[in-house]
Amino acid sequence: MSDIKIKITDRDGVLHEVDAPTDMNMNLMEVVRSYELAPEGTIGICGGMAMCASCQCYIKSDHSLPEKSDDEEAMLAEAFFVEDNSRLGCQIHMTDALDGLEVELAPEEA
Repeated sequence: MSDIKIKITDRDGVLHEVDAPTDMNMNLMEVVRSYELAPEGTIGICGGMAMCASCQCYIKSDHSLPEKSDDEEAMLAEAFFVEDNSRLGCQIHMTDALDGLEVELAPEEA
């Protein structure tokens, strides 16, 4: 089993350093849900299909991430609180290259 360390700042501003498995094809949204870092029903509402922006986060570290898909771009274009470093957590799959990733969960949509 291979884990990486990532830092996630929740919506209350609390920093969590968590282990994320790279051998289970998990994405960032699923990691946040597994550690219960956001209240039930407030993140991953669409189930990770890039059809809502409930898992929007801000990338705080300098990691190289895959390009945004057209679906992710379209969803972020309609989301609240979007910044230049916004990504959908459901579109970021845990890989060894993301060890040390730092993210902040975007505020819940109004």
